[in-house]
Amino acid sequence: MEHLEELKEFARLHARGQGLAEGPVAALLARIGNDDPGAAGSWAKVWNAQADALLARGRPLEACRHYALARFPHPGGDLPDPERQRAQTASVAAFDRWRRTQPGIERLELTHPEGTLACWTIGLDAPEPKPLLVVMGGIVSVKEQWAQLLPKFAKLGFAAVVTELPGVGENTVPYDERSWRLLPHLLDQLTGRAQVDDTSLLTLSFSGHLALRAAVEDTRIRSIHTVGAPVSRFFTDAAWWERVPAVTKETLRRLTGTAGHDELFARLRSWALTPEQLSAVKVPVGYVVSTRDEIIPPAERALLGANLGKVRFKEFDDVHGSPAHLGEMRLWLLHGLLRARGVDDRRTAALGLVLGVQGVVSRLRKTPVHH
Repeated sequence: MEHLEELKEFARLHARGQGLAEGPVAALLARIGNDDPGAAGSWAKVWNAQADALLARGRPLEACRHYALARFPHPGGDLPDPERQRAQTASVAAFDRWRRTQPGIERLELTHPEGTLACWTIGLDAPEPKPLLVVMGGIVSVKEQWAQLLPKFAKLGFAAVVTELPGVGENTVPYDERSWRLLPHLLDQLTGRAQVDDTSLLTLSFSGHLALRAAVEDTRIRSIHTVGAPVSRFFTDAAWWERVPAVTKETLRRLTGTAGHDELFARLRSWALTPEQLSAVKVPVGYVVSTRDEIIPPAERALLGANLGKVRFKEFDDVHGSPAHLGEMRLWLLHGLLRARGVDDRRTAALGLVLGVQGVVSRLRKTPVHH
């Protein structure tokens, strides 16, 4: 698929995942004629112009969503795009403007031996520390896409922290084989501000890989909930690698600092989780499978089912991230969060009201459990 068309296809999916209406998105995409940095009608210029207009009309959260697509899939690369770099900064500023109207959402900046990271938080430093929820997206999603859910996490009884995968957004920590150590480091930094020994991880796509690896070592992690996380075959199956979209490969190459796709794949091979490592993960894992996933091979589900002791799967007939099933997917994940903490199923009926999604709780209860 030609580069610009592939970008547009992924943007349609990510726009849907952010709740943007398809009609206006299609109109914007029709105006984009190139992806040349700074050129008229270019990818980032068109998205930025729409975001600027929304911000001027006092709609910062919508502006933030458009800026996130302007920076898509990343603002750096061999030929950095100033418009994408502006979009990265503007998305954070627009979210900051919106969150000031939402009681309780705070910004937190943390240091790491190899860089810095920023977080949006809620519920830290409560008089009675709350169980911790850490939320992290994948290789193309910034924290602002998920941080808008912080008030809902608070209603579910969590102290919540939303941050980014290493190398993404404001996270300057390198993305490499050791990146899983960021999660234990984050829990260390939050000790005393929440119940870090009762931590749930909502780690989507590639960050789900980090979560599984971290849970091998860190007993403070009590449950993992993920969507389309690579596990092993993504990193080792050469035939599947040939099918992985160019946007995904190029984003991974940029994040890892490798010279080309062959060098990238050679480096990724050592990232594969082994059956022994997966068998050491003793906590509940909820995993959303997209049956038409163009990034994650179907063999990952079989590997998890064979080696994890407590795993539940939810299937959607959809592409990576199941963007066409956003409401039901989010509800299933949050239902899993509460279920893993021992909340009675009868009480989870309130989730439909909390999320504004109704009529799906009964279906969620039918999800099979695999041991």
